Amino acid sequence: MPSGGIFDPEKLSAEIEELNKKTSDPDLWSDPEKARTILQKKSVLEKSLSELQSLESEYSSLADLYQIAPDDPDVVAAITKLADDAHRAKFITLFRDPADNNGAFLFIQAGAGGTEAQDWAQMLSRMYARWAERHNFAIEVIEEHEGDTAGIKNITYRISGLRAYGWLKNEIGVHRLVRISPFNANGKRQTSFASVDVWPDVDDTIQIEINDKDLRIDTYRSSGAGGQHVNKTDSAVRITHLPTNTVVTCQNERSQIQNKEMAMKMLRSKLYELEMQKRAEEENAAKAAQKKIEWGSQIRNYVLYPYQLVKDVRTGVEKTDSDAVLDGDLDDFMLALLQRD
Repeated sequence: MPSGGIFDPEKLSAEIEELNKKTSDPDLWSDPEKARTILQKKSVLEKSLSELQSLESEYSSLADLYQIAPDDPDVVAAITKLADDAHRAKFITLFRDPADNNGAFLFIQAGAGGTEAQDWAQMLSRMYARWAERHNFAIEVIEEHEGDTAGIKNITYRISGLRAYGWLKNEIGVHRLVRISPFNANGKRQTSFASVDVWPDVDDTIQIEINDKDLRIDTYRSSGAGGQHVNKTDSAVRITHLPTNTVVTCQNERSQIQNKEMAMKMLRSKLYELEMQKRAEEENAAKAAQKKIEWGSQIRNYVLYPYQLVKDVRTGVEKTDSDAVLDGDLDDFMLALLQRD
């Protein structure tokens, strides 16, 4: 593993040591917001240092193994994986915000167009699930509403893993699909839209105050697959944060208590994202607001007919292997967006 630059453990260690001095200051908590910022930065650097040290250790081990058995398939596969991990690690300094290192909630909503749009929403849900698997992120469905005939109306994923939110945060927006419709007997070309929203899965290091009097909590009967428990109990939970009119729902846990706990976690995460957007707007650096799910508002086009091309409108990055993209090959798009910020 090359030394220097962002792969310089000594440089990271020195930064962490400086932050350790600040955290030992008895007056640290005289300014709570500054203290939290210091602790968050320290946590980010420690995670980065640990990751780089782990990569260097694995590099050293594989170098020794390669000298002994250069043609061993397991060694070759491990080297290939390490190369991919090292490539992604080169970009860790692009994750600047405290929440970038957190997990994420990802919400996909079908646009107007009935079955066509709902099928496209399901294709997107598979694409992001495959992307998460490529990064070894854990992914779980928090809530899902199936389409009337095929596909899904919407789905909420929880994606857990280091920097999941940092990777996904620029996916917010409208995604446009052009293809020959499998639902049209005349084989006509069809354009469909779906929107993606992402917010960080905030942890206890990010403080979000929520007053009980600002909440309206409703329970209702879960829908969709889930067996007798889902069909017979009012276990699903909907929480509305009245001051911001923010609504979250959860129905996939086994009990009302578990659904409420997950819904509260999602609410804290959404309120954090709202606060970050507010601050960004005040600094004239707000991310683009999500537009209507329709023509002209897309951030990325996925063309399957009459040619194959996936192109990001914001960066111009394009790939002609649309099948690979829809199978989760998204890193080139994401890295270009991170480097642009």
